[in-house]
Amino acid sequence: MPSLVIAQRFCGPPQSANGGYFSGMVAAQVSRPAFLAESPSMQPLSVRLEAPPPLDTDLVVVETPGGGVEIREGDRLVGGVAVGSLDVSVPSPVAYGEAVDASRNYMGFTRHRFPTCFVCGTHRTLGDGLCIYAGPVSGRNVVAAPWTADRTLDRGDGKVKPEFMWAALDCPGYYAVTPDDRMMLLAQFTAELVRPIEVGERCAVVGWRIQSNGPRHEAGTALYGGDGELRGRAWALWIEPRSTR
Repeated sequence: MPSLVIAQRFCGPPQSANGGYFSGMVAAQVSRPAFLAESPSMQPLSVRLEAPPPLDTDLVVVETPGGGVEIREGDRLVGGVAVGSLDVSVPSPVAYGEAVDASRNYMGFTRHRFPTCFVCGTHRTLGDGLCIYAGPVSGRNVVAAPWTADRTLDRGDGKVKPEFMWAALDCPGYYAVTPDDRMMLLAQFTAELVRPIEVGERCAVVGWRIQSNGPRHEAGTALYGGDGELRGRAWALWIEPRSTR
């Protein structure tokens, strides 16, 4: 039976995986040939996160009817993935320079709940983390961050591994819906990767609020390449844990 291990490097909270990276690794269990294609666009995949994904742990990959998989740690269900749908209208692109300006007002520079997060942690450095710091874009209801993928993210042909594109689409959604660094957990993540990005390509990641209903918050994210064209988009459901309300 196949297994999956999430290394410590790819944490979100210190003891569990970053949700976007975990989602990308789970999605790869059912779509590896499509991930390697130059084009066309992949069908969206939807990942459910049922429990914090543990690090440096053998997780069992179990096939489910319909071509999906579940990820289990012993008897505990950690997450699962299936073909999904994605009804998300993306905003107009944010230029790389505009994203640089927005990132200067990143909330995490003042206070960060998980400063070692692989995607958005301020205690990570380039080559170790993604260092995606999304801040508000002046005059628009979106947040944005610049992102230039380094060589550690190379899939072997100069293009970025798809799980890192999933990861890049994660945290900007959180910063689009939280006003105050409150505790939220990623419960569901649906993404579509349109085209690969190149290592060293100057990209912009954009996040925006879709709607909030009490402790449930929906966010959209989009990844734009150096040419301003869409490379990927996602929908995320963030939930404030009952213990923190």
